[in-house]
Amino acid sequence: MIHRFVFHNDRLLPIEQVRLSPGQAGLLSGWGLFTTLRVSQGALFAYDRHWRRLEKDARRTHLPFPFDAETVRGQLLEVLRANNVIEGTARIYAVYNKVGFWQSDEAAPQVDLILYSAGLPNYKEPVRLGLREHGRHAASPLAGVKVTSWLNNVWNLAEAQQAGFDEVVLLNERGEVAECTAANIFCVRKGHIFTPPLSSGCLEGVTRGVLLEIAPASNLQMVEQTLTPDDLYSAEEVFISSTNRNLLGIGEIAGHQFAGAPGPVTRTLEASMAAYVAEYVSKQSAQRGASASTRR
Repeated sequence: MIHRFVFHNDRLLPIEQVRLSPGQAGLLSGWGLFTTLRVSQGALFAYDRHWRRLEKDARRTHLPFPFDAETVRGQLLEVLRANNVIEGTARIYAVYNKVGFWQSDEAAPQVDLILYSAGLPNYKEPVRLGLREHGRHAASPLAGVKVTSWLNNVWNLAEAQQAGFDEVVLLNERGEVAECTAANIFCVRKGHIFTPPLSSGCLEGVTRGVLLEIAPASNLQMVEQTLTPDDLYSAEEVFISSTNRNLLGIGEIAGHQFAGAPGPVTRTLEASMAAYVAEYVSKQSAQRGASASTRR
């Protein structure tokens, strides 16, 4: 559930006072970008990574992005303070207003900035995954871009949940594993961890990127490699990762069972991820303390 106070363009407002217009063409057409951040002990985890991805996706989608990273960071922290968020999530939206025919002539910025927070979703473990063919189009020029046109994801998720699953593995047009609707996917075979490459059409997830970096420190080898459903079915362990989940072990994929999930490799990497987050938060707290001392 979205919290009450929202930052819209240049001010913090109660949500009922935030006005989004039918003349915001990007709102109606889905021409916009977003990212979801984890809030841990009041800190915005991996904020710089999220910001770099937003900038990259803005260039790819030709979305004007006239925002300053540190200004937006401060505005997000203002949202967290107003909503008393210590543990939870936050979102950054950039929506193209002045594009296309169906726009209004009212006064509005070229791009709307919307910032809000929410609690952490509840997830159960182990997770049951369905399977969806043609869930991703790897050849699309927008493959891997985190756009607000999110129907493909929520529709596939709803279909999977109606069938009794928690999430769904999306295959691309070549029948390769890409990702889930809101998570990257990994499998363990003979002690090695494999995850689909970006060429599969998957999102360049922030948590995915962190895991690729920290796995060697846990004596784990992680490889980006093309995967098929059979590679998942025959794996010793399968897990997914996302901002809201960190890591979750998979107990089933389309009827194929995985006993003992989460497995030992998943648990080891989850512990490494938790340590990484704790260290990041500690450094952020120290930096905020130093900045406060300087201002005094």
